[in-house]
Amino acid sequence: MIKSLLKISLPAFFLIISTQLFAQGLKGKVTDSTGLAIPGATVQVIGAKLGTSTDANGLYALKFPAAGAYKIRVSFTGSVTSESDVQIDNTVKTLDFVLQDSKALLEDVVVIGSRSTPRTNIESVVPVDLISTKDVKAFAQTDLTQILNFVAPSFSSNRQTVADGTDHIDPASLRGLGPDQVLVLVNGKRRHTTALVNINGTFGRGSVGTDLNSIPVAAIERIEVLRDGAAAQYGSDAIAGVINIVLKKVTPYSFSTSFGQSSSSALGRDFSDGRTFQADFSKGWAFKNDKGFINFAGQYLQRDFTNRGGLDTRPLLYSANPTKGATETEAAFQARFASIKAADDARAAANGLDRNNMRVGNSDSKNGGGFLNGQFNFGKTTQLYYAAGFTHKTGSAAGFYRLPTQTTQIDLSLYPNGFLPFIDTKINDYSFSVGLRGKLGTWDYDLSNTSGENTIKFDITNTVNASLPIGTSPTSFYAGELLFRQNTSNFDINKKHTFDGGFLTSLNTAFGAEFRVDNYQIKEGELLSYSNGGRLIGTSPTASGSQVFPGFKPANAVDQSRNNLGAYADFEAEFGPRVTLEAAGRYENFSDFGSNFSYKFTGKVTLFGDISLRGAYATGFRAPSLHQQYFNNESTQFVAGNATQVLTVNNSNPIVSQFGVGALKPEISKSGSLGLAGRIAKTFTFTIDAYNIDISDRIVFSSQYARERTSAGALIPTGVVNQILNTVDPSAQVNSVQFFTNAITTNTAGIDVVLTNKFSLGAKSSLILSVAGNVNKTVVRSVQGSDKIESDPSLKAKLFDRLERSRFESSVPKNKLNLTATYNIDKLSFVARTVRFGEVTFLNAVDPNIAANGLPAQLDQTFSPKWVSDFSVSYQANKMWSVTVGANNIFDVYPDKLYIDPRDNVNNLSGVAGSTYSGSLDNTSNGRFLYPRAVSQFGFSGRYVYGKIACTF
Repeated sequence: MIKSLLKISLPAFFLIISTQLFAQGLKGKVTDSTGLAIPGATVQVIGAKLGTSTDANGLYALKFPAAGAYKIRVSFTGSVTSESDVQIDNTVKTLDFVLQDSKALLEDVVVIGSRSTPRTNIESVVPVDLISTKDVKAFAQTDLTQILNFVAPSFSSNRQTVADGTDHIDPASLRGLGPDQVLVLVNGKRRHTTALVNINGTFGRGSVGTDLNSIPVAAIERIEVLRDGAAAQYGSDAIAGVINIVLKKVTPYSFSTSFGQSSSSALGRDFSDGRTFQADFSKGWAFKNDKGFINFAGQYLQRDFTNRGGLDTRPLLYSANPTKGATETEAAFQARFASIKAADDARAAANGLDRNNMRVGNSDSKNGGGFLNGQFNFGKTTQLYYAAGFTHKTGSAAGFYRLPTQTTQIDLSLYPNGFLPFIDTKINDYSFSVGLRGKLGTWDYDLSNTSGENTIKFDITNTVNASLPIGTSPTSFYAGELLFRQNTSNFDINKKHTFDGGFLTSLNTAFGAEFRVDNYQIKEGELLSYSNGGRLIGTSPTASGSQVFPGFKPANAVDQSRNNLGAYADFEAEFGPRVTLEAAGRYENFSDFGSNFSYKFTGKVTLFGDISLRGAYATGFRAPSLHQQYFNNESTQFVAGNATQVLTVNNSNPIVSQFGVGALKPEISKSGSLGLAGRIAKTFTFTIDAYNIDISDRIVFSSQYARERTSAGALIPTGVVNQILNTVDPSAQVNSVQFFTNAITTNTAGIDVVLTNKFSLGAKSSLILSVAGNVNKTVVRSVQGSDKIESDPSLKAKLFDRLERSRFESSVPKNKLNLTATYNIDKLSFVARTVRFGEVTFLNAVDPNIAANGLPAQLDQTFSPKWVSDFSVSYQANKMWSVTVGANNIFDVYPDKLYIDPRDNVNNLSGVAGSTYSGSLDNTSNGRFLYPRAVSQFGFSGRYVYGKIACTF
């Protein structure tokens, strides 16, 4: 009897409980237009503290506290938000949602370039490129600079090699201008620059850029590239344009990981190096009742080094080159040379000293960091927003190999076979931004503060201080630290007035003020990293400090700050639906050099349909960075294959005044642009924009003013440079000096073209074709030094030589063309891209076309255009999982090789050819650099294959 009652009562009890648990409930499924489930969609009850997300199968369930009428909102990134009314009673109701793909995705709207209502890129008054999450994730590039180099036609950046700290921070160019002439924003707020000033022989020499790779790609919703002068709107540095990185907001859980490596053949060898592992995560949570959101993204990237170095062509690795005796016959000399070389080669073979003794390629790198982005809404009109990021990056880059024959730079008791020194860096990057925006009466206001800091610590390993007593030198040193810190406070207000009827339809008025504080520091290294122990080789002094990178001395230490106060006004008027005009002006006052006023006028006229004519004229400026004003050091640099001590002095050093050079001034620009933009037949969009930029007082890093010597190496007492250097260095320990100065006027002209067409090929397939191109040319119109430099032809020639001119005029591609096709069919996606990188030209510092210089004409070299093609295929198993495989540079294309002189050839090292060897007749540094590094095209790592797995829910 009891068992029978239990059989009846227990199911009834659980039925009653389950009815209570799910009473007044709502459940359903969220799918896309093709019927696929959407996991991670946000389901909210508007006006109530109720909400949930769909599970892996797109299902959701909600329980309501009471019966009544409710409104349900369902949203998902890239889809049109859907809302529906529902009447809840004492039952569990079912309500399914079908989300349509958005016709105007977030990435179709830009917020920079105008302080009025955000516009689509074809409606913007100035040209703006839009790069979405899909664009940055479609291929294997994991660094932001490399992604932009292959996506944005007017952007150029390549990894550098054997260039000290620049191996770890990629210099970048927009519209052919320098790394410090583009302003970077994050969520519309100024991003701090790096602590590094590029002083080695790379593109962007003498400039200070922003480390874009310190921003995790996983945190980015979209990138807006404003290709127009905008200093009147955003302040200093925006001569070439503005890159605005917009962080993610409400997004589902997203994980991805990828692995790849080079799979390449070049130089008669096969390469499988550069192994790269990447993992990232992001998630954005929406607060209930439309109270805001918070998003966190993190990324870890590990990249191994690559090496595309050639063989060292110096005939002798252990022995000094013999000279022919006064009474020695040629035959006897050749026999003696051959005997010495045979013994030298045998010693190298026995000790494992390889002629492939350099690392010429990407450095080792580990990069991990995260970004937080959020907003909290107070009511309907006031929001507290914030963003914070931290990145820690370590790297190891090689310098030049020190051979046993280089006795003044080596301790043979420690390194009997020579050594390859390394510059190990630890780079920390911090940023924090907080702001409040809302309403002040009828005005919108935005009050914010943004802080950022970049530090670079240098540790030199596998090295030696050759000046210390034999056997006593450490083999690693702490060489010092660079730091740059910036704090920016902004207050902006704007109001849009609309008018009924009349000539003027609307007027947007904006005013704002900014206060910025910059701080730059150089911190000294440990004593032995820079000191001289006094050891001599015969009568020759040995090199001071850690080889490859001597530490910063106490005399180099710097802690300098400045502040800047700016104010702007911006007016944008619409005259009916066809005409938009804008005028902006900005005044800034710097505590270290004074004030500047910039202005800008823009206009757009709708010609017919969705096609518009747009144009702009602007003045701008770039304030000299604190780095350029105060950086100073002594470094070991190689000139024509020889190590020299180079003194970099700041403009407050008395030696600079000896050259007649004073304090740095701001660079001043005038720019104009004119273009067409629009849409045809709803799917085809285009933008065509021409531009012209004149810049005066551009800051350059001078060529090296070296001491004048006779052919036998003796100092010339009457030499102008000798007399100047002797005022601070009478013992002639420093061989040359270089400094920053305003010296050149340039003109940059070009045209940008972006064409896109979308084809619908059925219910489950589509094709997107895009063509993007840039053509630009920079010309140095004049070089103007101080009165003293202008009065002496030898000083004038060294201020800005042919090599430095080529860095400005021809070191980045003069044109670039990007062709991309994306084909989607059901669950498969095929992406093919080919990019044509235009020619670049290197000019030798000494003109080889003058016969008296005794140099081969091939030292001036133009590297031909190349096509680099990428391909990937992705399979979307469901809304949660996707798999991608592909290859970048699938056809294994390399740049043209550097010219190698017959006397500097690895095949001509024996007998007569070996004894007449000369490594100064080409730019391969004794055959070890076979691809160009002084110009920036597309790198030289060859084919890269990879696989990627992504999960979204």
